[in-house]
Amino acid sequence: MTFDWSYFLSLFTLRDFWSACVTVIVLSSAAWGLGLCLGFLLACARMSARRGLSLPARLYIWFFRSIPLLVLLVFVYNLPQLFPQTGAWLGDPFTAGLIGLVATEAAYMAEIHRGGLLSVAAGQREAGHALGFSYWTTLRLVVVQQAFRISLPTLVNEYVTIVKLSSLVSVISLPELLMTGQRLYSQNFLVLETLAAVAVYYVLIVTLFGWGFARLERYLDLGRRAVAPLDDATCQSLRNTAQSLLRAEQAAQPGAPKALRLRNLHKAYGRQRVLAGIDLEIAAGQVVSIIGPSGSGKTSLIRTINALERIDQGEIVLFDMPYITADSSPTAPQVRQGIRRVGMVFQNFQLFPHLTLLENITLAPLRHRLDTPDMAQRNALALLDKVGLLSHAHRYPQQLSGGQQQRVAIARALAMRPDILLFDEPTSALDPELVVDVLNVIRDLAREGMTMLVVTHEMDFALSTSDRIVFMEQGRIQLDASPLQILRGASDSSSAVQRVRRFMKLDERASNADLSPVA
Repeated sequence: MTFDWSYFLSLFTLRDFWSACVTVIVLSSAAWGLGLCLGFLLACARMSARRGLSLPARLYIWFFRSIPLLVLLVFVYNLPQLFPQTGAWLGDPFTAGLIGLVATEAAYMAEIHRGGLLSVAAGQREAGHALGFSYWTTLRLVVVQQAFRISLPTLVNEYVTIVKLSSLVSVISLPELLMTGQRLYSQNFLVLETLAAVAVYYVLIVTLFGWGFARLERYLDLGRRAVAPLDDATCQSLRNTAQSLLRAEQAAQPGAPKALRLRNLHKAYGRQRVLAGIDLEIAAGQVVSIIGPSGSGKTSLIRTINALERIDQGEIVLFDMPYITADSSPTAPQVRQGIRRVGMVFQNFQLFPHLTLLENITLAPLRHRLDTPDMAQRNALALLDKVGLLSHAHRYPQQLSGGQQQRVAIARALAMRPDILLFDEPTSALDPELVVDVLNVIRDLAREGMTMLVVTHEMDFALSTSDRIVFMEQGRIQLDASPLQILRGASDSSSAVQRVRRFMKLDERASNADLSPVA
């Protein structure tokens, strides 16, 4: 028996097939879109720390991934036998098929979303927290946008799967492509020709939408967005406008009292105690470097000040106002207000990779309504100019070196106009040749009177720039002294001073003229 080419070609002019194509496209697109939304909610519930949310989500995902779609479709379509009141809408094959597909796909998409959400670095959430964003704001503005880019290829593949699974809906008499073909070959017995045409229709649908999704993937691929630096003339024009506005704004701002007091802070991870009764006071305008061996509690200390870690005992007072206690929730109003006044610069930058440098800096001021869009942009340009990166304003973080990214991170923290700026080992993730540029920016801030706490391993920086050096070991402050006291402590019999001098290797640096502290 030969293949009937004339009949095969005639099927592409048949109105019933094109109508069935539309049914498949509408059904698949609706199932994909609804499954995408429901799956995201399930993923969030599945990842929740609340068992009342995570357990039902886990059970849903387990159950609907276990039930064959064919069985589920037949069950949903026949559900009016148990609940007659549902017959008005479940009796419609399209509605029943859509419900069955959405119920199944939501379970699969929940796991796809969960994979995408888990792929976003935890530091991105911490960066959102440091900018004063709530959990849901960070999720919406930072995490979801990155997770969607990560998950998109798998989500697109799931759309293709749904298109093919739509053929199963023929079991409940929905006139989609397969059922239309079955009706034809049951009349003329040209099975091969009819199914070949059905296959071509499916290929056309998948190809068309696959091309559209591929365009979307390319658009979202930040690696393809080559942005040239701004030319000198444009930079100068932006610099003049932005700096004049920034000077006027700073002149209009009254000075605010700045002070930080840590009282008897204790912190432990299980049985490991990392902070064992920290008492520390920092006056306005002081630069305090925190040094010490690895594991001494430096990073834990600085993270408690920005409510990234909870304390077990003690309190933190900010500007003579209650800020954090052992009972404080990170979402408490006084904590959230305090976070906005304490800027944070992370070791690994934690810039938002899906935003340009300008967008990174303006995001928080606009979200907190500190500025109008025009003011926020001009302020951001002035800050980029301050850190020497004005010409890169429209580039993305991954298009910069590590040192440049860290300078942008400093500019982003400054955009919130913090009263205190925290640095968590800002140069430890950088190559040695990139360290100098970052330290120079911090030195400029010190000369401008910014109150800063800097966790650092750069001993020369600590000695030349700090007003005080705090040495930590075993979760305690062993010494709090000025650089001059430490430098002149060669004859000091104090064991703490000698321990710090050994740690800083001052005897080996004695001939270095750069160690004298800045007046």
